[in-house]
Amino acid sequence: MKKLTTTALVLATFFVFGQQKSKSQAHPFSTNGKTVTVYTTAESTNLRLSKTESLTFSELAQPTERQICVFVNPDKTFQSFMGIGGAITDASAEVFAKLSKEKQEELLNAYYNTEKGIGYNLMRTTIHSSDFSSGSYTYIDEGDTALKTFSIEHDRKYKIPLIKKAIATAGGKITTYATPWSPPAFMKSNKDMLKGGTLLPEFFQTWATYYTKFVKAYEKEGIPIWGISTENEPMAVQTWESCVYTAEAERDFVKNYLGPTMKKEGLGDKKIIAWDHNRDLMVQRANIVFSDPEASKYIWGMGFHWYETWAGGHPMFENVARVHEAYPDKNLMFTEGCVEKFDAKNYQLWANGERYGTSMIHDFNNGTVAWTDWNILLDENGGPNHVGNFCFAPVHADSKTGELIYTPSYYYIGHFSKFIRPEAKRVSTAVSRSSLLSTSFLNKDGKMVTVVMNQSDVTVQYNLCVGTQATEISILPNSIQTLVY
Repeated sequence: MKKLTTTALVLATFFVFGQQKSKSQAHPFSTNGKTVTVYTTAESTNLRLSKTESLTFSELAQPTERQICVFVNPDKTFQSFMGIGGAITDASAEVFAKLSKEKQEELLNAYYNTEKGIGYNLMRTTIHSSDFSSGSYTYIDEGDTALKTFSIEHDRKYKIPLIKKAIATAGGKITTYATPWSPPAFMKSNKDMLKGGTLLPEFFQTWATYYTKFVKAYEKEGIPIWGISTENEPMAVQTWESCVYTAEAERDFVKNYLGPTMKKEGLGDKKIIAWDHNRDLMVQRANIVFSDPEASKYIWGMGFHWYETWAGGHPMFENVARVHEAYPDKNLMFTEGCVEKFDAKNYQLWANGERYGTSMIHDFNNGTVAWTDWNILLDENGGPNHVGNFCFAPVHADSKTGELIYTPSYYYIGHFSKFIRPEAKRVSTAVSRSSLLSTSFLNKDGKMVTVVMNQSDVTVQYNLCVGTQATEISILPNSIQTLVY
């Protein structure tokens, strides 16, 4: 009887696994009958997310060493894609409010409409002020330890109306998360919202409760908050709003205060993002925060920025991969990047767009699930910014003429955000020459999206190879292409 039972169990197991395997392979990706639609943005041309070619596949069993190739393997898939978007700051909202109704509608469509624009579906915003505000402010009266005066009235003038319009333009849903730059001055060691300082121990609980009040107030306004990050750039002493947390301090604040308080207030489903700073120290932060089970259980994943190049050297993309390898159960999200040191002469500087393309391809290939740009809109001075930290945005508004200025960065981001949709799966992709960079995602509708970037100053002929099928494509110098097939 025992032998029969064991045999039946083995047969049943084979049957179940066979069914699962059959189900997963029911509709494997195939190039049969597929057309490759090519969209191109290129320097020194008028091509901007322009449809440039429509191609078909043919047999190419073994490429030669002289044939440049992009190899896509649909059988090897990785992380699920969440989305791409930008930050709605006070600065963005204030500039937006000064635009004509026509230009407001143009900007909203340019970012949040998938047909007319580049289809943003992710949004970051600030918990009270950042440097990209006209001045420092909080949601309480200074010294209010009981938070009795808590009010988001300040945000109802500019920021909340723009967020609501963005959500409506995006079809009623945007994944929105929020970040504080500093606690109120009285809660800090330096008694100043600016220039670093640390959160005083006697205000750990008060500050944790502050986040929950923000989330509830925004949701009462009809703005769902998906998550929060603990602190923007917690290892930087800035001339603007900033607050320093060592890795141990962030770990303990989340473990003992923020996590439990969010849960107690019925917000345990909201995601908590750790770090929210540059790639340089992200491995050390992950090691400390994620190795503590009591802290880690509250943390969805890690946010990171690209400003590690302030010290010289190159972007440290490999650190993203190191965190992903060590903590594969934690999510990685790019939470902020912009081109620093605004200069209106560089609106159309091509390298600014290429910085976005390079970062996005590397970050996605290293396991990142979502990518968030900084301000969606700034004025002709790279602001407003109350400490003079003027920067570039993908789109600027000239307050004198009322015109919108689209930079190369906008189009480079669009080569990803317009075509890769939520829940897409990243697909194994490799290039055979260093002049090219590439990543691929398979959308839920079965469409493959491969982004190819030419970093060189010469035209490159390459083969898009899927198995033994390929199509030859020409990519212009200093350009980016999206291939949809």
